[in-house]
Amino acid sequence: MSGPGASAKLAGIRVVDLSLFLPGPMLTRLLADHGAEVVKVEPPGGDPARAMGPFEAGESFWFRNLNHGKRCVRLDLKTEAGKAELWRLLEEADVLVEGFRPGVMARLGFGYAAVAQRNPGIVYCSISAFGQEGPLADHPAHDLGAWALSGALSVNVAADGTPVVPGLPASDMAAGLTGCAAVLMALLGRAHTGRGDFIDLSMFGCLLPWTAHIAGEAVVEGRPVRADCQRSLGGHAFYSVYRCADGRHIALCGREPKFARTLLEALGRPDLLAVAEQEAGPAHAPLRAFLAETFATRTRDEWVAWFHGRDVAFAPVLDFAEAMRQPAVREAGLLVEADGAHLFASPIRFARGEAAA
Repeated sequence: MSGPGASAKLAGIRVVDLSLFLPGPMLTRLLADHGAEVVKVEPPGGDPARAMGPFEAGESFWFRNLNHGKRCVRLDLKTEAGKAELWRLLEEADVLVEGFRPGVMARLGFGYAAVAQRNPGIVYCSISAFGQEGPLADHPAHDLGAWALSGALSVNVAADGTPVVPGLPASDMAAGLTGCAAVLMALLGRAHTGRGDFIDLSMFGCLLPWTAHIAGEAVVEGRPVRADCQRSLGGHAFYSVYRCADGRHIALCGREPKFARTLLEALGRPDLLAVAEQEAGPAHAPLRAFLAETFATRTRDEWVAWFHGRDVAFAPVLDFAEAMRQPAVREAGLLVEADGAHLFASPIRFARGEAAA
């Protein structure tokens, strides 16, 4: 989406993006979508995400969706010419985002102190796995490492209790979203003080608050967290996934008593309402067994038709091809076509001025 009504809320904000892969590029794409001028500085070989398929219109789908709306340049920061060009960009920038391991920027001559000396108003955001200081600062890791050390991976498990690699890079996404908020806060603060700031953002630190709904037993009571006893991890029969007759699945995704009552009365088992009101965990076994047996009697789409008009929080489990075809994506403009290729639109919608894409 672009044109005369496109969002210009960040017009005039100049951003230098030195980050690769996901957290930093996600942060800066959100800024670019709403009017910021973003220059993405890549190494001589380019962002490795460029080589990660599938490809459409000659470009990586992943790279395009993280870097749409940016001006890309390649600089060798180990050369004097590359450093001189980066200094030129930074002296005019409002924001710098970088994702190197701690200490790398300082060794290159672009640590916060050096940059702020030339440009006191700059907002300098460093994204790393575990922060710029502390016992894990030098430990290399990507998203899975943050999951593992945060405790979150211990409850992301298969039926036999084995931790499973997550399907979504939550710590990367958390860092990108938190970083965007932090940058905007710092820019707002600068408007009052005239001074920029340094933001030390760790993927690990950004993921931890996302575990508040399950970590309480460990933090408050000092005992292990069991996935099968957590409401939001499938321990509640009405917040779980069931296999249908065709091998596809239905998700029950609302634990409120009104949803349980509507479904169990429609299925002729109101006697199981008392079980649904129990704490998540083993007490739900008879209810779970009934629901599993029941959902196995019809195909997924037959159940979707059966649920129509009934006030129950449920959803068919769609594969990505089905998900991208549904009206909730297409008609809402969440996936658009630009320059002959597909692009996820900005999720940020304003009443006055749409995003640039």
